[in-house]
Amino acid sequence: MDDGLGDLLHRVVMLLGEATRQRTDGRDGLTYSQIRLLGTLEDIEPVTQHRLAQALSVSDPAISRALRPLEADGLVHVTTDPEHARRRLVRLTPAGRKAFHTAGKPLYDEFRTALLAAGFPYERYLEDTRRLAELLTSG
Repeated sequence: MDDGLGDLLHRVVMLLGEATRQRTDGRDGLTYSQIRLLGTLEDIEPVTQHRLAQALSVSDPAISRALRPLEADGLVHVTTDPEHARRRLVRLTPAGRKAFHTAGKPLYDEFRTALLAAGFPYERYLEDTRRLAELLTSG
């Protein structure tokens, strides 16, 4: 990848992340970190708490603390792994899936509109990203 394009994409991702934090912290009772956790969980569930911590680049105790309020609110379900009694499996509940999509939808629409208005080839980028993800997971 061209270094200039890579730097540009990195900056866009960082700006989107910061804008998301500012718009979501405390809204609808979910923080940016909780929305990110739910979204990551949707992509890789069911998953062990340890693997979820790795995916989010946080410690195992941090993921355990982060899951407690989400479990209390009925957004995630944590159970003992039947294959290994010391591991915990985490899954989204239907309420957790709905909360993630409800919180993310206005942001997705807002960012898509802003990128298109700025002349960013959003639809092409989205399609290229989907194809790349398919290639990476088909190996």
